[in-house]
Amino acid sequence: MIVHTHDAYARLELPDSSATLSLSLVEELPKGTGIKVFFECDDLDKKVADLKTKGVLFEKDLIDQTWLWREAHLYDLDRNHLVLYRAGKNRKNLPCRKK
Repeated sequence: MIVHTHDAYARLELPDSSATLSLSLVEELPKGTGIKVFFECDDLDKKVADLKTKGVLFEKDLIDQTWLWREAHLYDLDRNHLVLYRAGKNRKNLPCRKK
């Protein structure tokens, strides 16, 4: 376990991998665009700028989050909520990491 901020959220590190999995407890499954799929980008600002020049519209432009990630939100053609982000070392080794 990497993060356990409260009983409704935890982030886990997969063994023998650099992948992580975040889980949120909800009362009922989200409807519509409630589920988000995250993609980490090494050069996030450049990737977002490149996509904008190709006409991709972002719901939320680049923002530095309080959990130390930089994110941009958009929807694909099927209205899936996508988040492009850069967490760097903070994805797995953030200040509140469980020991």
